[in-house]
Amino acid sequence: MTAPSATARSAPGGIALKEGFSTKITLASDPDISFWEKDVQPSAYDGGDPIDISTMHNTTYRTKAPRSLVDVGAVQSKVAYDPAVITQIMSIINVSTTITVTHPDGSTEAAYGYLRSFTRDAHADGAQPEGTIVLEITNYDNTANVEAGPTITSVAGT
Repeated sequence: MTAPSATARSAPGGIALKEGFSTKITLASDPDISFWEKDVQPSAYDGGDPIDISTMHNTTYRTKAPRSLVDVGAVQSKVAYDPAVITQIMSIINVSTTITVTHPDGSTEAAYGYLRSFTRDAHADGAQPEGTIVLEITNYDNTANVEAGPTITSVAGT
């Protein structure tokens, strides 16, 4: 049995984002939708829980294996909105589209998905009315009827 050996950390490639301003969300089905992003939480990429591969032949440790598929998590955003156009937002709930997150450096992540929910916060004196949108990533191209993961586009210098 071979024991694992330590690996030294190398300098990362690319340039780390220095600030989250200004990150924006575009929905291909309605590029000028009337909400204004206040914060944006881009998708998480998650390999899922490990698969337990322990058997009665293990003697000391529980053994595990990674899954094969990756889950692309929802995009969420706190938004300001215009109450006069709530119907515009409601009209695209559950409508398959392309969702693009544009990062401050101009790089983009585009994925198939849909607006799952728009939840308004309580209105309060002295505070701008806000809500939270949740955009579910489906990884499914409804036109070609095939699996299709995100397209990540970097910009020069990143």
